[in-house]
Amino acid sequence: MYAGIEYRCSPSGAAKGEAAMGDEISELRRQLQQLTAEVAALQDVNAIRRLQHAYGYYLDKCLYDEVVDLFCDSGAVHFMNGVFRGKAGVRRLYCDRFRKNFTGGHNGPLYGFLLDHLQLQDIVDVAPDRGTAFGRFRALMQAGAHESNANKPSMLPQQWWEGGIYENQYVRENGVWKVKVLNYHCLYHALYEKGWAYTPPNVSPPFTRTFPDDPAGPDELVEPMPAIWPQTTVVPFHYTHPVTGKRWTAT
Repeated sequence: MYAGIEYRCSPSGAAKGEAAMGDEISELRRQLQQLTAEVAALQDVNAIRRLQHAYGYYLDKCLYDEVVDLFCDSGAVHFMNGVFRGKAGVRRLYCDRFRKNFTGGHNGPLYGFLLDHLQLQDIVDVAPDRGTAFGRFRALMQAGAHESNANKPSMLPQQWWEGGIYENQYVRENGVWKVKVLNYHCLYHALYEKGWAYTPPNVSPPFTRTFPDDPAGPDELVEPMPAIWPQTTVVPFHYTHPVTGKRWTAT
């Protein structure tokens, strides 16, 4: 105060600069946390896509032991009208049923047997806690046996098409993504020569017995039998509509 006049000191330019720098650092930290979370989510999506695509490649070559190893111990498979539960149930389907019927118990490809298994149109969504996830994949198969293959499975046609949808669940255990529930909806079978226009009804007979009555059967039967061409159905989507945000429900 001088001659009755009081002077008030405003914050110095340096103090203002320090406050602004503090705000900027806080914003950069927020952006870094957000980007870190987004990168982690993308890594999860890529790991799950790789997991599911690996499943298709192993199935291509009848590597059923490798397929089973993709599942967690509490995993399950929904196939046709059967549910195979736990690692024992998963092994029962792929090894005791598929491997026995397709390759005579041999784990790996055989001469003259084709089972190309394409995985397409994947949509993967990871939970915010990054512990679980859902994935939808389209499957397209070309399968059959060469005419020179004297050991081709007798219960199968010589060559056929198959298409279906996977609506799967995944779990991350000790940092590794694994299949929790493989839910395969077979939508159609078709003879290669005639195509899907001539697919006979009930071309894929349902399971009628459960394990242990059927040593390679499911743990549970699902009623009714899921629709197969020429019947049609919509496999429910795990995700909401990307524009409206609404969840599809059957009417």
